[in-house]
Amino acid sequence: MPTRSIKQDDPLEDFTPREIALHGVTRRVYVAGRGPAVIVMSEMPGISPEVARFARWVRNTGFTVYMPSLFGRDGAVPRSAEGIAIFKKACVSAEFSALASGRSSPVTHWLRALARLGHRECGGPGVGAIGMCFTGNFALTMMLEPAMLAPVLSQPSLPLNDPAGLEIGADEMKAVRHRLEQEDLTVLAYRFAGDRFCRAERFAAYAAALGDRFVGRVLPDSAANTHVAPFFEERVACPHSVVTAHLIDVAGEPTIEARDEILAFFRQRLVPDAGPARAPGSHGETR
Repeated sequence: MPTRSIKQDDPLEDFTPREIALHGVTRRVYVAGRGPAVIVMSEMPGISPEVARFARWVRNTGFTVYMPSLFGRDGAVPRSAEGIAIFKKACVSAEFSALASGRSSPVTHWLRALARLGHRECGGPGVGAIGMCFTGNFALTMMLEPAMLAPVLSQPSLPLNDPAGLEIGADEMKAVRHRLEQEDLTVLAYRFAGDRFCRAERFAAYAAALGDRFVGRVLPDSAANTHVAPFFEERVACPHSVVTAHLIDVAGEPTIEARDEILAFFRQRLVPDAGPARAPGSHGETR
């Protein structure tokens, strides 16, 4: 695998770009790897080098990664002005419920269809998914698709205007909880303690709705990388992105332990007889 810097735009040359049409909507999806499907949904403002790095870790652990382009410029280092423009456009898009509690983003219908496609193409017992920030709750709503078995919510930040709000309808949440209990499944979720966009109230609301099926992890702010791209330095300005921008790629760091727990979770649910996961390691990226 080539050495690359996460401070430079990522050409994503080791992924196959596919134009996938589902429900009458065509989106570019970057696909790589072999094994059961895992859908990696990027944070705001798009598929950054750090998001691609995480997707490669998933791929190298033994999965086929499906990384849909939902907003932004694919592979770009998150820059401040461009990132704000992307954020504002997404907030008023009909595809995302950025400011509405008790309602799932319409784009999740497309993502559930992508999960079905991934399961059909890759086989295995089912599909995993991780959402981050703007897409953070999407993996939970995707549990309405029977192929979805391993949902991960990383700093779920919607709705933006209600710290205790949940971006999912009450009936959908009830159906998800029923399925989790009937099939003995769990939801993993991560946030930093001082995150101003995904606060303690949101995790408390998830716990109230899902009971012990919700497994929330809260990392100390001291565990966050401080050498971040301009968008995060100027516009986020708090520990936020657990497995991407604020991850410290050093063995023993809490963010690396979170990454490894997520990869093990995917293997437990999707490759139950495969034995211990092989460590994805560092791939020469620099912070």
